[in-house]
Amino acid sequence: MKTLDLKIRLRCGDDIAIGPGKADLLAAIQEAGSISGAARLLGMSYRRAWLLVETMNRCFREPLVSTSAGGRHGGGTQLTATGEQVLKSYRDLCVRALAEIESHMGEITALLVT
Repeated sequence: MKTLDLKIRLRCGDDIAIGPGKADLLAAIQEAGSISGAARLLGMSYRRAWLLVETMNRCFREPLVSTSAGGRHGGGTQLTATGEQVLKSYRDLCVRALAEIESHMGEITALLVT
Protein backbone atom coordinates (compact mmCIF):
# COMPACT_ATOMS: atom_id res chain seq x y z
CA MET A 1 0.00 0.00 0.00
CA LYS A 2 1.31 3.44 -0.90
CA THR A 3 0.48 6.28 1.46
CA LEU A 4 1.48 9.89 1.69
CA ASP A 5 2.39 11.42 5.03
CA LEU A 6 2.44 15.21 4.86
CA LYS A 7 3.29 17.41 7.85
CA ILE A 8 3.01 21.16 7.46
CA ARG A 9 4.67 23.34 10.09
CA LEU A 10 4.63 27.12 10.26
CA ARG A 11 7.75 28.48 11.93
CA CYS A 12 8.15 31.66 13.94
CA GLY A 13 11.89 32.13 14.28
CA ASP A 14 13.20 28.94 15.89
CA ASP A 15 9.76 27.96 17.20
CA ILE A 16 7.03 26.00 15.47
CA ALA A 17 4.02 28.33 15.65
CA ILE A 18 1.57 25.66 14.43
CA GLY A 19 1.98 22.12 13.21
CA PRO A 20 0.09 18.84 13.45
CA GLY A 21 0.72 18.31 17.17
CA LYS A 22 -0.19 21.84 18.15
CA ALA A 23 -3.33 21.69 16.00
CA ASP A 24 -4.29 18.47 17.81
CA LEU A 25 -3.69 20.24 21.13
CA LEU A 26 -5.93 23.16 20.12
CA ALA A 27 -8.68 20.72 19.12
CA ALA A 28 -8.29 18.85 22.41
CA ILE A 29 -8.53 22.12 24.37
CA GLN A 30 -11.76 22.87 22.48
CA GLU A 31 -13.09 19.46 23.44
CA ALA A 32 -11.89 19.27 27.05
CA GLY A 33 -12.21 22.92 28.08
CA SER A 34 -8.90 22.79 29.93
CA ILE A 35 -5.22 22.34 29.26
CA SER A 36 -4.97 19.49 31.75
CA GLY A 37 -7.93 17.71 30.15
CA ALA A 38 -6.45 18.22 26.69
CA ALA A 39 -3.11 16.86 27.89
CA ARG A 40 -4.85 13.75 29.25
CA LEU A 41 -6.69 13.24 25.95
CA LEU A 42 -3.38 13.41 24.07
CA GLY A 43 -1.33 11.41 26.57
CA MET A 44 1.09 14.23 27.36
CA SER A 45 2.09 15.97 30.55
CA TYR A 46 0.34 19.14 31.64
CA ARG A 47 3.70 20.93 31.59
CA ARG A 48 4.35 19.94 27.97
CA ALA A 49 0.86 21.07 26.93
CA TRP A 50 1.28 24.36 28.79
CA LEU A 51 4.65 25.02 27.12
CA LEU A 52 3.13 24.35 23.69
CA VAL A 53 0.28 26.77 24.43
CA GLU A 54 2.76 29.42 25.59
CA THR A 55 4.72 29.02 22.35
CA MET A 56 1.60 29.33 20.20
CA ASN A 57 0.38 32.39 22.13
CA ARG A 58 3.80 34.03 21.76
CA CYS A 59 4.05 33.34 18.02
CA PHE A 60 0.77 34.93 16.92
CA ARG A 61 -0.27 38.58 17.16
CA GLU A 62 -3.16 37.60 19.41
CA PRO A 63 -3.29 34.64 21.80
CA LEU A 64 -4.84 31.42 20.48
CA VAL A 65 -5.76 30.15 23.93
CA SER A 66 -7.16 32.03 26.92
CA THR A 67 -7.32 30.72 30.45
CA SER A 68 -9.29 31.74 33.50
CA ALA A 69 -8.28 30.88 37.02
CA GLY A 70 -10.18 28.29 39.02
CA GLY A 71 -12.14 29.08 42.09
CA ARG A 72 -15.73 28.91 43.19
CA HIS A 73 -17.11 28.71 39.65
CA GLY A 74 -14.16 26.79 38.28
CA GLY A 75 -11.63 27.89 35.75
CA GLY A 76 -11.22 26.88 32.23
CA THR A 77 -9.42 27.24 28.99
CA GLN A 78 -10.81 28.03 25.60
CA LEU A 79 -9.68 28.95 22.15
CA THR A 80 -9.93 32.60 21.31
CA ALA A 81 -11.55 33.66 18.05
CA THR A 82 -8.02 33.85 16.62
CA GLY A 83 -7.31 30.35 17.92
CA GLU A 84 -10.42 28.98 16.23
CA GLN A 85 -9.50 30.75 12.99
CA VAL A 86 -5.89 29.48 13.06
CA LEU A 87 -7.01 25.91 13.76
CA LYS A 88 -9.59 25.95 10.95
CA SER A 89 -7.23 27.62 8.47
CA TYR A 90 -4.41 25.22 9.32
CA ARG A 91 -6.62 22.13 8.95
CA ASP A 92 -8.06 23.45 5.66
CA LEU A 93 -4.54 24.14 4.37
CA CYS A 94 -3.45 20.59 5.20
CA VAL A 95 -6.44 19.09 3.37
CA ARG A 96 -5.89 21.25 0.29
CA ALA A 97 -2.13 20.62 0.21
CA LEU A 98 -2.58 16.85 0.55
CA ALA A 99 -5.18 16.80 -2.24
CA GLU A 100 -2.90 18.77 -4.55
CA ILE A 101 0.09 16.55 -3.87
CA GLU A 102 -1.96 13.36 -4.24
CA SER A 103 -3.14 14.56 -7.64
CA HIS A 104 0.49 14.37 -8.80
CA MET A 105 1.48 11.19 -6.96
CA GLY A 106 0.89 8.93 -9.97
CA GLU A 107 4.10 10.17 -11.55
CA ILE A 108 6.13 9.10 -8.53
CA THR A 109 4.25 6.00 -7.37
CA ALA A 110 4.55 4.50 -10.84
CA LEU A 111 8.27 4.25 -10.13
CA LEU A 112 7.95 2.59 -6.72
CA VAL A 113 8.62 -1.10 -6.15
CA THR A 114 5.31 -2.85 -5.51
